[in-house]
Amino acid sequence: MKIALSCLLLIFLLSTSILSVSALSLDGTTLLSLVRHWKMVPPAIKFSWNASDSTPCSWFGVRCNPNNFVDELNLSNLGISGQLGPEIAYLKHLTSIDLSNNSFLGSIPSELGNCSLLEALELSLNSFSGEVPESLGDLQNLEYLSLFSNFLGGEIPESLFRSPFLDTISLNNNGFSGSIPSIVGNMSKLAYLNLDYNQLSGTIPSSIGNCSALQELYLNDNLLEGVLPDSLNNLDQLVSLFVENNNLEGRILLGSGNCKELHNLILSNNMFSGGLPPGLGNCSSLTKLAAVNCNLSGHIPSSLGRLTKLKLLYLSENQLSGAIPPELGNCRALSDLQLYGNQLEGGIPSELGMLNALQTLMLFTNRLGGEIPTGIWKIQSLQNLLVYDNNLVGEIPQEVIELKHLRNISLFDNQFTGIIPQGLGINSSLTQVDFTRNKFTGPIPPNLCFRKQLRKLILGQNNFQGSIPSDVGNCFTLTRLILKQNNLTGTLPEFVETPNLLFMDLSSNSFRGAIPSSLGNLRNITSVDLSLNKLTGHIPSELGSLVDLEALNLSHNALEGSLPSELSGCYKLLKLDMSHNMLNGTIPSSLRSLKELTILDLSENRFGGAIPTSIFQLGKLSFLQLGSNQLGGSIPPDIGLGIEAQSLRLLNLSSNRLTGHVPQELRNLKMLEHLHICCNNLSGSLEAIGELHSLTEVNVSYNAFSGPVPPALMKLVISSPLSFIGNPDLCINCHPQAGVSCQGYSTIKSCHLQSRKRGLKHVYIAIIVCGSFLFAVSLVLVISCTFLRHKGQQQNLLVSAEEGASSLLNQVMEATENLNDRYVIGRGAHGTVYKVTLGPTKVYALKKLAFVGFKGGNTSMIREIQTIGEVRHRNLIRLEDFWLRKEYGLLLYNYMNNGSLHDVLHETRPPLLLEWNMRYKIALGTAQGLSYLHFDCDPAIIHRDIKPMNILLDSELEPHISDFGVAKLLDESVTSTPSSMVQGTIGYMAPERAFSTKCSKECDVYAYGIVLLELVTRKKVLDPSFGGGVDIVGWVRSAWIETEDIETIVDPSLVDEFVDSTIKEQVKDVLFIALRCTEREPSARPSMRDVVKQLMVADSRIRSKHA
Repeated sequence: MKIALSCLLLIFLLSTSILSVSALSLDGTTLLSLVRHWKMVPPAIKFSWNASDSTPCSWFGVRCNPNNFVDELNLSNLGISGQLGPEIAYLKHLTSIDLSNNSFLGSIPSELGNCSLLEALELSLNSFSGEVPESLGDLQNLEYLSLFSNFLGGEIPESLFRSPFLDTISLNNNGFSGSIPSIVGNMSKLAYLNLDYNQLSGTIPSSIGNCSALQELYLNDNLLEGVLPDSLNNLDQLVSLFVENNNLEGRILLGSGNCKELHNLILSNNMFSGGLPPGLGNCSSLTKLAAVNCNLSGHIPSSLGRLTKLKLLYLSENQLSGAIPPELGNCRALSDLQLYGNQLEGGIPSELGMLNALQTLMLFTNRLGGEIPTGIWKIQSLQNLLVYDNNLVGEIPQEVIELKHLRNISLFDNQFTGIIPQGLGINSSLTQVDFTRNKFTGPIPPNLCFRKQLRKLILGQNNFQGSIPSDVGNCFTLTRLILKQNNLTGTLPEFVETPNLLFMDLSSNSFRGAIPSSLGNLRNITSVDLSLNKLTGHIPSELGSLVDLEALNLSHNALEGSLPSELSGCYKLLKLDMSHNMLNGTIPSSLRSLKELTILDLSENRFGGAIPTSIFQLGKLSFLQLGSNQLGGSIPPDIGLGIEAQSLRLLNLSSNRLTGHVPQELRNLKMLEHLHICCNNLSGSLEAIGELHSLTEVNVSYNAFSGPVPPALMKLVISSPLSFIGNPDLCINCHPQAGVSCQGYSTIKSCHLQSRKRGLKHVYIAIIVCGSFLFAVSLVLVISCTFLRHKGQQQNLLVSAEEGASSLLNQVMEATENLNDRYVIGRGAHGTVYKVTLGPTKVYALKKLAFVGFKGGNTSMIREIQTIGEVRHRNLIRLEDFWLRKEYGLLLYNYMNNGSLHDVLHETRPPLLLEWNMRYKIALGTAQGLSYLHFDCDPAIIHRDIKPMNILLDSELEPHISDFGVAKLLDESVTSTPSSMVQGTIGYMAPERAFSTKCSKECDVYAYGIVLLELVTRKKVLDPSFGGGVDIVGWVRSAWIETEDIETIVDPSLVDEFVDSTIKEQVKDVLFIALRCTEREPSARPSMRDVVKQLMVADSRIRSKHA
């Protein structure tokens, strides 16, 4: 039918052409008809393809054979958009088609199978979709087939592997699924097969070992499982084998005598067993061997020493043990040796000192001991020496001064001793020096920043002496300076030319003198710690200029004078610690400007006056330490007014001169856990304190409190009785009727000792009256309880049969004590989440959804939940079970060990180290899960509330999207106006949501773009650092426009990885993808399928450069 329609179309075109361009040949007319399918025709074609010509042989991109028939069509890299029409089949003499790197979309026309002379078909880097036509297998002369980087899917047709002359097949970077056809083994001329970055599953067919001409095989980044077939040893012409990032297992059986031509063997990120085969030593042409994170065990084969052409050896993150084989010293071409993250023991072989081409040596996180061989310090090409986290000893020799290419030397967490050569840095462009936690002594070398490239100087926890070299204050490139816990003395240097410094920790030394006012020049710094020194003088008011400062610690010095009001200019401050100094004056009310402050410690000073009420307007304050000062007056009632102080967890006002009563407003501090108000002149009752149910520690000693200790505080009296002494009129109700024994309360008197004898007569009368009354009341209660118990058995079952009652639900309710708050692990817009433990390996998360207007018999809601439960994808949280009640629903999921992405990015303390490869993994996995919801579910599922809190991370930090379908479910339970429907989360809602309650796939894409920006920057969507009215999208866009430097945008911890320029390039690619996702116009955003493709393309470019 398609061919018939095409014929009619061709007849029509020919008839119209005869009227106007009768001279143009049939091939020319066919080409012009192809243009009619294009939305964008490039100028080169518009001005060249002239209908008045007799033949198209002079047209742009067209080549003809001697008979003036078109035999080659090359329209690559022209930006053509539109479809490839079926008329292409009428170019009967075509031998080559190249339409690569355009924007062709739609399906590949099956009519291509009629171009029987075709030898080369190049359609890569387009947007073709659908399945590959079976008819392409009819092209018996085809030698070259390239379809990579499209959106093709389905199974790979077996017919493709029947073309007898095919030597190149590139199907990578698509969405192919299913298995690799075993018929591939019949292709005797196949030299290049690339199937990477698809979703292929099943095993690698052993028949592939019959492809005797095969030179390059790329199967990486799929879902392949099973073992590596030993038939691969038959491929004696194989040059490159890439199988990383799959689920392969079993032993590696490669390395027969037939691998002489093998250059690249990439096996990383699989689950093999056993060790690396010694036979790999037979692969004499190997230049790159990578088996990172492959579950390898055993020893590193000494036979690898025979690989004299080997340049890159990556065996990191396995369980390899034993010694590093000294035979590796024979691999004289090695430039990059990475064995980190194993269990290697013994010393570093001296033979490694013979690797004269070595640039990078990474042996960190092993169990290596002994000294670094002298020969290694003489390798002139050495750039990166990372041997931290071992048991290495010895000194750094003078030879290190001559390493002119040395950039990164990281020796932390070892046992090195001695003095660092003072010439280090003069001849090399050092970027990072990290000697933390060793036993170095002597002065810090004065020329570490001589070449003005140093970014990180980290020498903490050693025994360095002397002063900080003056050139540190002039190191323009320096971003981190950590010299804590040494024996450094002298004064602090002037920081005149260090505008890029982000982090400074000089704590726990013996610095003297004043804090230099030049610290105010560090406009980008986020953390300053000068605590535990001997600094004197006043706090410079210039510190108020540090607008990006988040932590300032000047505690445990001898600073004096007042607290500068200018510090209110540091509006991003999270932590301010001025404790243990000699500061005086009043606490400035201007501190109320520090809206982000969570920790304020002004204890152990000489502050006087009243406690400023403005402090309690700091809405995020968790820890407030004002103890051991000279503060007077009463505790301000503002302490518990409104919602400002609700986050307060610790309050220390002890050892001051406070008077009056504890204000009743204190009871509003619902989160307060630690309260210290001892050693003041406070009076009155402890009633307000008794209503603080979160308290775990309290000290009210040495005041003038009176009256009984509230019952809620009795457990604290038992555990810490000294915290209540020194209050003569304070007593406890310890008598049998209260169920409390007076024994053990010798520090506090009983409230009933004085009144015990008084009124015994009244007691006897009261006993008779009360006894009669209690009997009557008891009788009523027995009858009522019997009735209520019977009624409860009928009405308060966990669920009714039609609502899905089950023994599992009963176990869940029993494990959570009927959803007791003590099991709550999270609360959000969609409900409350409980942790349910049913056994050592049975841990679940239970989400309780509140319904409005839900009818128990609503089968549509049950079908909706069943649809959610049927969704299966590795990046979607799996619904294990559900139950419905009239007021709420219960959804049972597997518990994710690492919590949410929000927790990992913003809440975990100390922050979890997130290397770029983990962030990319989270970005890609989330995109794949969301793409599955949009395109592979029927009907499509729109999430409506994508955000980091709804992306859960398992023990391997693999992302799992949660709450998909829940927003719609809750909407359907709402019977009120549309304004009450779930609208998503502020900051993640697309701009068009301001004018409509309708949510689309494009809205999910926008929210996903926000998540990407948070991953890259590690900033919150409405981060306070952006300033008022600016969200993360606006901040990133403006920052990029101003600087065009991603280092000013990304999480500073990522910058360390930019030593590898390819990582920086990939981070930039992901940042641009995020910006495309957050375009204001929905039509300008890519689909999630496009996003997955773009992420894979970005990664493939990086991997190809590494390869």
